[in-house]
This record gives sequence, C-alpha cells and structure tokens, in this order.
Amino acid sequence: MDLVLVNLIDGLVTGLLLFMLSAGLTLIFSMMGVLNFAHASFYMLGAYFAYQISIALGFWMGLIFAPLIVGVIGAGVERYGLRRVHQYGHVPELIFTFGLALLIEELVQFIWGRNQMPYQIPDVLNFTAFAISGNSIPAYKVFMIFISIAIFIGLLYVLTKTRVGMIIQAALSYPRTVEALGHNVPLIFMGVFGVGTSLAGVAGVIAGPVLGTFPGMAFVLGSIVFVTIVIGGLGSLWGALVASLLIGWITTFAKSYNIRMEDILNGIGFATPENLDDNMFRDIWAVTSPQIADILPYILMVLILIFRPYGLFGNRDA
Repeated sequence: MDLVLVNLIDGLVTGLLLFMLSAGLTLIFSMMGVLNFAHASFYMLGAYFAYQISIALGFWMGLIFAPLIVGVIGAGVERYGLRRVHQYGHVPELIFTFGLALLIEELVQFIWGRNQMPYQIPDVLNFTAFAISGNSIPAYKVFMIFISIAIFIGLLYVLTKTRVGMIIQAALSYPRTVEALGHNVPLIFMGVFGVGTSLAGVAGVIAGPVLGTFPGMAFVLGSIVFVTIVIGGLGSLWGALVASLLIGWITTFAKSYNIRMEDILNGIGFATPENLDDNMFRDIWAVTSPQIADILPYILMVLILIFRPYGLFGNRDA
C-alpha cells in the first residue's frame, strides 16, 4: 500500500508537469486551430532562460522572468511569423512551426553548447517534505504539484469567470462579431499564443532541475504532448488534465511493478502456447511492464482514436 501511495504521488507530479506543457498547446489550438510543433521548444527555452537568470539573480527570479521572456518571444513569433502563413492553411503552419523547432534547438546549442546545464533545485526546497515507509518525498515535488494545480485553477477561472475569458471564447466562435464590437481579434490571438508559450516556459523552469536542462529536452517530451491532447480531446482543458494524469500514473506504475506479459495475457484468457520455440512468441511472453512503460501512452492513444476519435473530452465538431 505504501508503494502505491508513492507511485500515486510520483505519477501525479509527472502528470501535472505534462499538463502544464500540454495546457498551453491546448489553449493555442482551441483559440487558433494551430498545432504548434515548436511548443516543446518553448519549454526548453524556459529552462535555459531560467538557468541563465538563476546564475545572477537566483531560482525565484528565473521562475518569474523566464516564462515572461518566453511569452514575449511566442507573441512575436505569432505576430511576425505564424500570422503571415496562417492564411495559407494548416500545412504551411505545421511546416513553419516544425522549422521553428529546429531553429530553436540549433540556437540553444550555439549559445549554451551541447552539454547539460548545472541547473539545480533551490536550496530552500532541497529537503524531504515527508516520508512513506522509508520512501522520501522531496519538497520540490510538492512544490511542483502546487504550482501545477494553481495554474489549472487560474486558467479555468480566467476562461470561464472573467470578461477576458468570455472575449477569448467569443473570438474563437465569432471573430467577426467580436471585432465589430470593438475588440482587436488579432491582438487577442497574439496574446493567447504568448500565454500558451509562457505556460510551456513555466513547465521548463520547474522541470529543468529535475529532468535535466539539455538541448534534447524538447525532443524527449515533444511527442508525448501531442499524445496527451489527442487522448484528452483537442482544445479541451479538462481533457488535457485528465489525459496528463492518466499518462503519468500509467507510466509510473508500469515502471514500478515488474509484471510479465505472460501473466497479463494469461489473466485475460490467453493461454501460454505449449511450444514457445518461435523466437517472436518467446520474446512477447517474456516482455515486462517496465520495458513497455514508455509506449503505453501511444497504445492508449491508438485505442482512444479507434473507439472515440475526438478524445475523452472532445466533441465531434472539434
């Protein structure tokens, strides 16, 4: 039972970190219909900017200013790049953002090099918050949980309870009407893109000390972000949260318990073949859950696409 609690906490941390990254992409897609391939690159920029700022001003100044810098860069990308290709359709948008991701990675390597940066957890949070039967839970993980929950509550409140949120949602469905009422719709789009990339920057700031700050960090999480929003439903904030938590818990539990594929298949009614001389069958039956933990989210995505193509919280018109 204690191991279950530890895995629940670790999975919660992983899921909420993934949510912070996918929330910005979900916000951008729901508002603009743009799947931003460079979104994970802004996550990487957040980590690198925070590291650079922390050298001179400390971790907390990096947490404040790095996401703001990333947000400004994101807004500039929308204003002077993405907006110009938006009129030509989705394919040019995808090509533009894919090229932007490659450009950002090359710039990061040119400025900071290829080695991992010594971006560390702040001393004030570098202690054990509590322990469960000898398994220590770092205070920094608790901090990550609270930051992620605060961001979700803040986003939900702004989008559903404030005038700004109402204008944003109205601009999504009725842009010409909103513009006729005196609102600057292109400015709203630029602001939403900036906020979305800023959220990715926040994820990079708090994940950098734990997962490492290196040029390939965007590639590590890039694909899983798209898996998350597909499972949750394109454009759904609640869907992004639920899908992130599912992925976090599935991968954490799979890596913690050494369950053989043979036991799983026998449990669902597939009897072990009498003759396992075939190498393929022998390898399949010998596979363990930690070996396939990283591909389980992709398997879940395939199942979701088969039985509910618009995602857990999506709708048929998305």
